[in-house]
Amino acid sequence: MNDQRPRLQLRILETTDIHANVMDYDYYKDAPAADLGLVRTASLVKQARDEVPNTLLVDNGDLIQGTPLGTYVAKIDPLMKLEDAVHPVYLAMNEMDYDIATFGNHEFNYGLEFLDRMIRGARFPYVNANIYVDESQDHREFGKNKYTPYTILNKTCRDTNGDMHELRIGVIGLVTPQIMEWDQAHLQGQVVTRDMTDTAMEFIPQMKKEGADIIIALAHTGFDSSDDGRQGAENAVLSLSKVPGIDAITFSHTHKVFPAVDFSRLDPKFKDKQGQPLPEVDDVKGKIHGVAAVQAGYGGGHLGGIDLFLVQHEGQWSVEDSQSWNRAVYDVEQRKALVDADAGIMARVQQAHEATVKYANGPIGMTSAPIFSYFALVQDDPSIQIVTNAQTWYTEKYIANSLPQYQELPILSVGSPFKAGRNGPSEYTDVEAGPIAIKSASDLYLYDNLLKAVKVKGEIVKEWLEMSAGIYHTIDPSRKEEQPLLNPLFSVYNFDVIDGITYQIDITQPPKYSPEGELLNKDASRILNLRYQGEPLNPDQEFIVVMNNYRAFGGGQFPRIQEAELVLDSADENRQILMDYIIEQGQINPRADHNWSLAPIPGNQAIVTFTTSPEAVKYLEAFPHIQFTGKLDAKGFGIFSLNL
Repeated sequence: MNDQRPRLQLRILETTDIHANVMDYDYYKDAPAADLGLVRTASLVKQARDEVPNTLLVDNGDLIQGTPLGTYVAKIDPLMKLEDAVHPVYLAMNEMDYDIATFGNHEFNYGLEFLDRMIRGARFPYVNANIYVDESQDHREFGKNKYTPYTILNKTCRDTNGDMHELRIGVIGLVTPQIMEWDQAHLQGQVVTRDMTDTAMEFIPQMKKEGADIIIALAHTGFDSSDDGRQGAENAVLSLSKVPGIDAITFSHTHKVFPAVDFSRLDPKFKDKQGQPLPEVDDVKGKIHGVAAVQAGYGGGHLGGIDLFLVQHEGQWSVEDSQSWNRAVYDVEQRKALVDADAGIMARVQQAHEATVKYANGPIGMTSAPIFSYFALVQDDPSIQIVTNAQTWYTEKYIANSLPQYQELPILSVGSPFKAGRNGPSEYTDVEAGPIAIKSASDLYLYDNLLKAVKVKGEIVKEWLEMSAGIYHTIDPSRKEEQPLLNPLFSVYNFDVIDGITYQIDITQPPKYSPEGELLNKDASRILNLRYQGEPLNPDQEFIVVMNNYRAFGGGQFPRIQEAELVLDSADENRQILMDYIIEQGQINPRADHNWSLAPIPGNQAIVTFTTSPEAVKYLEAFPHIQFTGKLDAKGFGIFSLNL
C-alpha cells in the first residue's frame, strides 16, 4: 500500500559568529581575505535557496563585535549617533532577507542601550528566552523576559507533490548565561540570566500548545562532552538536545564546524579518546542525541544547513529524517575561493568599510622589532609581552594615583595569545618592524575587554599557572615517535602567561586541571622553579594581578580566581590601554623577556611537534630549536618540531 501522506523538505540555513566580518577583508593585514566575510556567505545562501524552495535563514549571534569595523561603528562612526542609523551588519543582513536571529554573548560588549538601538535597524525579529529584567532584591528571581522569548513563524511551503501548506515554525533563542560575568559592568542590576536547558524545558511545551508544528532552538552555546546538565553550563548543546519537543538546534559560540566538511576536520570535542565520534554524536547525519544540529564556524567562513524532511499525519507534521551540512567559502587545501562576494551587499557596506580601513590605518607609534604570535603557545612571545607591559604600566599609575594602600604589593600581569590559530591557520598576529597603526593594536588585543585587577596570594598564582599548563599533552620522554604537544580541547585564549615572575612548565608531568577547570589530580604539578625576584615564590605572599574582565569574572573556569578580592575595577578597555601605552612610548621594543619556558626533557629522545601557521617559517632562523617538518595537517596548519 502506497504511503500518500504529504511530505516536504524544510531547509534551515545558519550563519553564526560573524564577529563584524561583513566584508571579505582582513583589517589587521589590510588585505582582502577570501576565507571569510558575510558578503561571501551570501553567495552560498543564494545557492542553497535555489536548490530548495522552502528555506529559513537564521543567525546565531556574535554579530557586531570582533573586527576594527565593529569597534569603529560602536565607538567612532558619527553616523551611528543618528537615531535612524543602521549598523553595516544589518544593512547586509536585511539585503540577504534573514528570517530571524538570536543574541550572542558579544552582542552585550557595548551595553544594552547601544544593542537595543542597533537591532531596531534589523528587518527581522530577535528572540531570546533566558535573559530577564532584573526586578528583584537578590538579583535571582526571574520576572519578565527582556526580549521576546520565542515566536511562531507562519511559512507557506510546497510539498513534494507541489501542494502548498501553512507550516507553523516555532523558534526559541538562548544565550550562554555567562554574559552576566563577562559583561558585568554593562548588565548588572539591569538583567539576569537563567540556565538555558531549564528555560527551554519551560517554553517548549508552551510553543507546542500554541500550535508550533516544529520547533527550532537558536542556541548561542557550544558543545562540551562534560556537560551533564549542570546548572548554568556555558556550553550546553548536549543537554539541550535532550529537551523533548526540540526538532533542530543551530548552535555556535565555540567557533567550531559541525558536522565537519570531512571527518578529519571534525573537532576533537566531538570525539572520544580513540578519535571516534562520541556515542551521542552522529557526524554523518549531523545529529546530537538524535536531534538535527549544525554549527557554522566563524566569520562567515561557512554556511550551515539542516534539511528537515517532514511528513504530515492526521494534520500533524513531524520530522521523518534530517541531514545537516556545512559549506565553506574557501578551500583550505587548494587555497582558493569557492564563491565570489555578493556585489550588491558589498555596495551596501562599502562606505563603512572604507571608513574602517582609514581608521584602522591611523598611526600610533613605532616598533623596533616584528611582533608575531606564531610560537606563542610554546615559548615566551612578543605579542603577549607588549600587552602585559601595557597593563603593568597602567596599573602602576592607577594604584599610585587612586589606590595608595596597595603600593607595596608587587604587580603581576596576565596575557593570552588571542590570535593563535583558533579560527584557522591564517589567524595569527604578524606586525612588521616599523610604524604601528590602530589595526596593529586591534590585532594584538582582539576583544573589547575591560581591565581588572585582583589581590591574591602566591598559592593561587601557582594554581593559575597549573590550569594554564593544561594546554599541553603529557609527553613520554622514552617514546621516540612524534608526540603532538598541544591539546586541541584547550582554548588558546585560556593559555595565560603571567609576567612579573619566572617559571618553567614540565610537560612530562600530567596536567592538574582539565580544560574545563576540573581538578584531575590534586598531587600533579607541572610548574617548576616558580620565582619572584629570583627567590622561590612564597605561597602566602600577596600580589596584585592585572587581567581582563573575562578572566576576573570567571571566564575559563580558572580555580579560585572568582573568590579573589577585586581591587581595580576599571572601565578602561585593555585595547585602549595598549594604544595609550604605545602612544606614550613612541617607539616600543616588544621582545619577549623569557620569564617562562618549557622545561628540558631528560634524555632528549622525544620528538615533540606542534601546529602553527606555515607562514611561521620566515622567523625560524632566530629559533634553531624549532623546525618545520614540511607537513600540513587537514586544516592547513604547518606541523613543526620542537627540540627540548
